[in-house]
Amino acid sequence: MLAPVITVDGPSGAGKGTISHMLADRLGWRFLDSGALYRVTGQACLIEGVSWDDHAAVAEIARHLDVSFTAAASGEVLVAYRGQDVSRAIRTEEGGRGASTVAAIPSVREALLARQRDFRQPPGLVADGRDMGTVVFPDAPLKFFLTASPEERAERRYKQLILKGESVSLPRLLEDIKERDARDSSRPVSPLVPAEDAIVIDSTATGIDQVFAQVLEKVTEKGLM
Repeated sequence: MLAPVITVDGPSGAGKGTISHMLADRLGWRFLDSGALYRVTGQACLIEGVSWDDHAAVAEIARHLDVSFTAAASGEVLVAYRGQDVSRAIRTEEGGRGASTVAAIPSVREALLARQRDFRQPPGLVADGRDMGTVVFPDAPLKFFLTASPEERAERRYKQLILKGESVSLPRLLEDIKERDARDSSRPVSPLVPAEDAIVIDSTATGIDQVFAQVLEKVTEKGLM
């Protein structure tokens, strides 16, 4: 019998990563940050000198992606490519653009599909991404789709980067988010859309604790607690 999966999809900045982490911790389940695989693929291209426009070469990198995830004492998940720590690099705005760009390549998505499904192990999996409920785990018993306005998501990202000491432009962040949304939702393979049976939660004017409470209520109703 397959381990149960709860999928949490949505655009960048909607809070799905935070909610997924909180849920996996509460349930004691495994956690999949599918976006990290695409971010590492994009970063690997930069390291190897491969253009994101060279689809064949990018897909080859994805097929043989040497990536590892380890938990630091602080609880942070460290990500390495070929033994090189890329945790910080993949979380930059360039890392996000790279992830969105390579994720639009069908052969890359195909190459990473099996690797994502391998995370489905007991006692269960919380999968965070953009097509977890529609493509990777369409049989998941519970699916969420978190969203928020582009303006709110840009504001959240701006505050995160400022706290990290990075110099950023809020208008530029908003432009990047709108471009990424358009690219993710219009790609021919695995577009960013809610699964037909997904529970959609708009977090624009809702705090993270309130969103988590809504999620826990649905998890309890499904008997997955």
